[in-house]
Amino acid sequence: MRMFSFTVAATDGAARLGRLETAHGPVETPVFMPVGTAGTVKAMTPEAVASTGARIVLGNTYHLMLRPTAERVARLGGLHRFMGWDGPILTDSGGYQVMSLAKLRTLTEEGVTFQSHIDGSRHLLTPERSMEIQDLLDATITMAFDECPPFPAEKADVAQSMRRSMRWAERSRRAFRERPGYALFGINQGGIHPDLREESAAALKEIGFEGYAVGGLAVGEPFEAMLAALDGTVPHLPADRPRYLMGVGRPEDIVAAVARGIDMFDCVMPTRSGRTGKAFTRRGDLNMRNARHRDDPRPLDEACGCPACRRFSRAYLHHLIHAEEILGAMLLTWHNIQVYQDLMADLRTAIGAGRLSACLDDFHATRALGDLEPV
Repeated sequence: MRMFSFTVAATDGAARLGRLETAHGPVETPVFMPVGTAGTVKAMTPEAVASTGARIVLGNTYHLMLRPTAERVARLGGLHRFMGWDGPILTDSGGYQVMSLAKLRTLTEEGVTFQSHIDGSRHLLTPERSMEIQDLLDATITMAFDECPPFPAEKADVAQSMRRSMRWAERSRRAFRERPGYALFGINQGGIHPDLREESAAALKEIGFEGYAVGGLAVGEPFEAMLAALDGTVPHLPADRPRYLMGVGRPEDIVAAVARGIDMFDCVMPTRSGRTGKAFTRRGDLNMRNARHRDDPRPLDEACGCPACRRFSRAYLHHLIHAEEILGAMLLTWHNIQVYQDLMADLRTAIGAGRLSACLDDFHATRALGDLEPV
């Protein structure tokens, strides 16, 4: 079995063109990973996801722990077989739910006791249990268990949370089952405070991980604050390991983070937006519920090769959304994932050619044009 590795093929400023080698195949970076929280990228088949160019998807420890349970998935052959995806899978450790489900959990040094949002049952998630669940799921990339603090928060509270996450990171490392081709990523925390981010990075490097994530951003802080946090974090992460910005985000966020040396991204935005009538295009974002689309014969984006753009008009998509037809959510989700994958392919090509600056200028200029009105 191949070993897990990360190599950098080219750089352009801080941006890197890289390649992950994993037990479930290679991944070219920078990469956007579609989110399949409960073992499915919502409204998409695995074949449809792969057709966009996606090579790695996400699952979520907390949600799969509750339903159908990690033990059931393991008995059925692991998450790859269960969901019909043979490429790499990264699983979030449940740390985000420590913040997002704050009203349903109790936090201690040992771990987090959640009250299930499904049936009210109680479940203790510790670093050791999170590693066990992700192992049962057969996650290619396992995330260390951490606490994701909210924004805004007092610096003292962020520091306390970060240091607890570092203790949990060490426990996660000890509990992780080493296997060729599999990896454990540590998660840098510290909010928007550069000194806490640097302290966290030093602690994670001392423990040692196959990759390093930046967590606790895109949780409500201003865009400029997120970029400043990255500027104060990325230089302290190992240059020979992949860097993953968790839960980000908008196309504008992604291109700015790639320019700062981030390699991996995920976000529910393209799939959630597709289910609620929003489409991403090169010229900006479209609300397909708006009446101006109802007689528009154009595709969403003439440069996009997805089925929604190749075969259907904006008028038809507008109709599907208003009629609450399932096909509308399917087509817009497919389109949005394709747009994100095309963006990542453009960024990889630009970094390899030493043209990232021109690529970013073109990206922003095209977005600034806005959507053209129907002719």
